[in-house]
Amino acid sequence: WYSYVFFDDYTLPLASEHGVKIDSVFWITMGVTVVAFSIISIVMFVFLYQYRYKEGSKASFFPDNHYLELTWTIIPAIVLAILIFTGLAAWNEITSPASKEAEVIEIMGQQFAWTARYPGVKDNELGKYNFRLIDAVNEFGLDLSDKNSFDDFKSLELHLPKNREILLKIRAKDVLHSVFLPHFRVKMDAVPGMPTQFKFKATKTTEEMRDEIGNQNFNYEMACTEICGRGHFSMKMTVVVHEEEDFEKWKASQEAWLKQNPDYLKKVPAALQEAAMIKSGMQKDPGATVAANDVKKD
Repeated sequence: WYSYVFFDDYTLPLASEHGVKIDSVFWITMGVTVVAFSIISIVMFVFLYQYRYKEGSKASFFPDNHYLELTWTIIPAIVLAILIFTGLAAWNEITSPASKEAEVIEIMGQQFAWTARYPGVKDNELGKYNFRLIDAVNEFGLDLSDKNSFDDFKSLELHLPKNREILLKIRAKDVLHSVFLPHFRVKMDAVPGMPTQFKFKATKTTEEMRDEIGNQNFNYEMACTEICGRGHFSMKMTVVVHEEEDFEKWKASQEAWLKQNPDYLKKVPAALQEAAMIKSGMQKDPGATVAANDVKKD
């Protein structure tokens, strides 16, 4: 009774679209288990009292009862099947392919930090990676032979747009980690050598959540929920949810990873180096300059 009445005092406010279904699955499961627990407890105590030891009484014995066995097999099987398929439907929805309009973000877990990789605004598509290219600087293993990687940028904060589908592509660099965004009801393991993904839609900006809970210092947070080593406790990442327009401004203000690490330009194929410099912002696009001059003349 206490858990039911005061449960909301111990849960975090909901800030995602699919979270409504996740919470409903939780409450359905809770209802079924509470009913089953109550019936079993009542029957157990009644039987203990009714069939307690009495002088001269003799217990009845029968080797089997098919009807009883069928009953306690079929009913739990039906209930469990309903719970499993309800949860499976929610799982399939959040792990299914994302729409073309989705904001695709890659999350890399390593001892003991999270790093996010975003596609640049010029192509809005993440470049390819190769784990063999991972080193102390190129932590994502960016494949610089792919043009889409030239304007990719990394962030030590996770920035999300409100009311747009978000696809998190999750990887682990060393050991097992787990992406946990409690306000968004997101939890997905980061497994070395096995990319995973999770899609969701944030419904409240950071500012809106601050106003809702009355705490202007509040920030969403991503934590690791796998015990991944001694520094596991410190593996946190600040999450910021923006309005759509503010999110695009934030993306446009970020520097490409290649521009921040110009030494890696030599790893770009010679035929693509000029394109890499233009796309990463290391060099101005001459075509854009000519177009701008034409506009001024007009």
